[in-house]
Amino acid sequence: MLEFSFLPTGESRELVDDLRQVFADLAATLGPEQRAFSGEYHPSLDVVETSTDVEILIDLAGVPPEAVRLLFRGDVLIVAGEKAPPPTASEPNFHLLERGFGRFARAVRLSGAFEIGRAQARLIAGELTILLPKRLDRRGQVQQIPIESDSRRPA
Repeated sequence: MLEFSFLPTGESRELVDDLRQVFADLAATLGPEQRAFSGEYHPSLDVVETSTDVEILIDLAGVPPEAVRLLFRGDVLIVAGEKAPPPTASEPNFHLLERGFGRFARAVRLSGAFEIGRAQARLIAGELTILLPKRLDRRGQVQQIPIESDSRRPA
């Protein structure tokens, strides 16, 4: 059975360094129209386990794929990026503001073994879907081991 937890704030120095690097990379590669120069965004997230995969679904409406980074270190998946506000007139007259904008980072600790080399991520219609294939646990199962022989020697 899958166990997961959301990381506490001061989890790991390495993860903090990873996030600093991610945001530095985003700052260097995103154009000004894609940047969120202030604010903090908190996208909704679901974690679903199937018999073959762990699926993480994150609501990222309005976030282009180039503004998102995925990292997996140890047993922690980090999804980080920036959601820029939409372009507005020079002096907008807002009447209601409910949508969030800004930098975001979601971290999920996952227990179990995964085939990270086969992981997939798709951002379609504002939903990021990350599939982490489970590594098959063969402990406790009968495994047959083939025996090689030198066929030139008489039996």
